[in-house]
Amino acid sequence: MKNILFVCVENSNRSQMAEAFAKIHGKGKINVYSSGSRPSGIINPKAIAAMKEVGYDLTTHDSKSLEQIPQIKYDYAITMGCGDECPFVVAEHREDWKLDDPKHMNAVDFNKVRDEIERRVKELIEKL
Repeated sequence: MKNILFVCVENSNRSQMAEAFAKIHGKGKINVYSSGSRPSGIINPKAIAAMKEVGYDLTTHDSKSLEQIPQIKYDYAITMGCGDECPFVVAEHREDWKLDDPKHMNAVDFNKVRDEIERRVKELIEKL
């Protein structure tokens, strides 16, 4: 089982949705985690609504800091476009997906980011 970590600043939108899609599409293949460099402590209600539309209950997730996740070497650490905001995590492979933070977007644009995250998660899982 590969260990995958998704990191963004607040761990309330992008990394949470990436973790959810990885759980959906990588079930039985990967261990998946998400965290934030400055976690907000909440999951954005827009993210909860967006994931509910695709049949996933994001209310079961928690916004976590990097200190709250396993301190292991990850196979992949994926940052969500937060650049220097995301500190170094020990990982075999690192990628930055450079995704805009959707927290202030309307529902249509928010869902475009959600769908792009799902596409990239599927692509990552296929690579494994």
